[in-house]
Amino acid sequence: MSTLKTIAFQGELGANSHEACRTYFPDYQVLPCATFEEAFEAIKTGAAQLGMIPIENSIAGRVADVHHLLPASGLKIIGERFKPIRFQLMANKGVTLDSVKTAVSMPIALSQCRHSLKRLGLSTEGAGDTAGAAKALAAKPDPTRAAVAPALAAEIYDLDILARDIEDERHNTTRFLVMTADPAPPAPSFTHRCVTSFVFRVRNLPAALYKALGGFATNGVNMTKLESYMENGAFTATFFYAEVDGRPEDRSLALAFDELKFFSERFEILGVYPADPFRDGK
Repeated sequence: MSTLKTIAFQGELGANSHEACRTYFPDYQVLPCATFEEAFEAIKTGAAQLGMIPIENSIAGRVADVHHLLPASGLKIIGERFKPIRFQLMANKGVTLDSVKTAVSMPIALSQCRHSLKRLGLSTEGAGDTAGAAKALAAKPDPTRAAVAPALAAEIYDLDILARDIEDERHNTTRFLVMTADPAPPAPSFTHRCVTSFVFRVRNLPAALYKALGGFATNGVNMTKLESYMENGAFTATFFYAEVDGRPEDRSLALAFDELKFFSERFEILGVYPADPFRDGK
């Protein structure tokens, strides 16, 4: 087990997740992982003390793989971080914009820069990773190609930024969860507004979901997220991921959870953590 403070993320060095790690945990060394499964495993085995995992984007929506991995991971959520997403068009040293014909990146990144790339007259080509596209360009220089990636990728792979902040929507933001393998992490300070994340599966009863959620309304608990999932290939929406304001020991939330558990056959709290100031527009 590593004795150094390490934080794992999915992607190549220079990815948005790497930027988030460097911004919010500058004293941690980073551990890039090829897949989310590998990142979760690194946290579970102690190869990394923390994980920086994207869960949703303001434009693209939820990161489906992560939602399915969370309930079975055994990890706990201890924080959230909101990161504005900024994409740069980068090329090999000395290359000018007028020689570039093709922009390469993840399809989702290209779609978020579609209008800017069209104005620049560039065709697009999909890649598996934003920073990976930059890494590949550095390994095999080509004056007709450019990568769309975070600024950190240009720094790491020694590329020139030809056009900055080319994302079409300035509100493009990704929400990350900070994960730990500690089964009982320290509770957040009572001076912080908190979020509680949990999963549940309702019992096979008529109107079970309606009844299970009734306690949140009657006890004045603000539910900020509720998402359903299929399990084991069954076309039934009985498994849910949810987030609420507050902490489990708050009387109103404790009462709501009591009612939820009565109508559920599975209930598990995934984390209690301070709300990021971004939620309040700060």
